[in-house]
Amino acid sequence: MRRARARVRRAAPFVTGVVAALTAVVLAGILMPGAAPITQSDVNQTVASALASQTPGPADSELVYAAVQPSLVLIQTTTTTTPGGATGDLGSGVIVDAAGDILTSLHVVSDAATIDVTFADGTTSTAVIKSRQPADDIAVLTAATLPSQLVPATLGNPHSLPIGSEAFVVGNPFGLYGSMSSGIVSGLGRTFQLPNGGAILTGLIQVDAAVNPGNSGGPLLNRAGQVVGIVAALINPTQQGVFVGIGLAVPIDVAGAAAGLPQY
Repeated sequence: MRRARARVRRAAPFVTGVVAALTAVVLAGILMPGAAPITQSDVNQTVASALASQTPGPADSELVYAAVQPSLVLIQTTTTTTPGGATGDLGSGVIVDAAGDILTSLHVVSDAATIDVTFADGTTSTAVIKSRQPADDIAVLTAATLPSQLVPATLGNPHSLPIGSEAFVVGNPFGLYGSMSSGIVSGLGRTFQLPNGGAILTGLIQVDAAVNPGNSGGPLLNRAGQVVGIVAALINPTQQGVFVGIGLAVPIDVAGAAAGLPQY
């Protein structure tokens, strides 16, 4: 129903333009009776001209991406350094308040010896864990250096998401900064145990938007571009770390509690 209304709203300028053009043609014939009669070719040419003048509005996904991209953070960690080099992890995060607090998944940073973050404008900085919420696999990071223009994401109400509603995931899968995937909310109230006997997460939002390694800690968004969850995990029965259709996110009201954010 919402999509139908959106299509009607987008079509309105076009319909108005065509009607106005045809009205002008008809009035010309009435006000100038000596003029040649209107032909089908005249009508077709008028409609074609009106069509050519219409520019379709941007897709919802474009607007969602534009809303959250300035708030997106790439997270890179090192865990151990050996003669063969350093090992580490990749993840995503999102700025959630005017202080520059970054929400992410705890499992991305919990074992890190060092944490480096890259903001949307290219600013890089070291970061530390400000607070932990292990029961929900959530961490809050504080960066030593913030970008000159800080853009907190807009947070939404995760309890207003019906199954079937649009869902968007923005993050850094496999280190590919600022990647977006889209789908729908495919389940609610899911439970998942983190690997290696980790915490049992409850009340999760299930989506079929693609989630892959590097997406953890990134934002899940609704069609209004509001953050409604923090991506936590993907489910793959083969135990391979690639997406097969089910991603899970911690609702933002639960995740935001770690940063002292109000309930939504």
